[in-house]
Amino acid sequence: MLLRRLEDCDEFIAGDLTRLREILHPDKLGIDIHYSLAHATLPPGRTSQPHYLYSSEVYYIISGKGIMHINSQIEQVEEGSTIYIPPQSIQFIENAGSQDLVFLCIVDPAWKKEDEIVL
Repeated sequence: MLLRRLEDCDEFIAGDLTRLREILHPDKLGIDIHYSLAHATLPPGRTSQPHYLYSSEVYYIISGKGIMHINSQIEQVEEGSTIYIPPQSIQFIENAGSQDLVFLCIVDPAWKKEDEIVL
């Protein structure tokens, strides 16, 4: 068993300008999974930097309200929303609410710096 607590994961500013805490990553924890899992926070009025990944990604909105942009598609998202982002799709998310937008990011295969292009 591996147990990780969010408060024990270091917070940093990701390339897309979200505050990120990496929860699970096979290369860093030596676990047999093929995806990575991170916790992201975007303050009110902020927008993540447009970027794309060579991997697929899923966002799960924990709290807050936002506007998700994937290529030419735009959708309102909120607590309980799950968003699939296909590989090589230009993406960014806006915080459209008055509180932090908090979400989980699942990247498969696991996130690698060289697989992310920030625009």
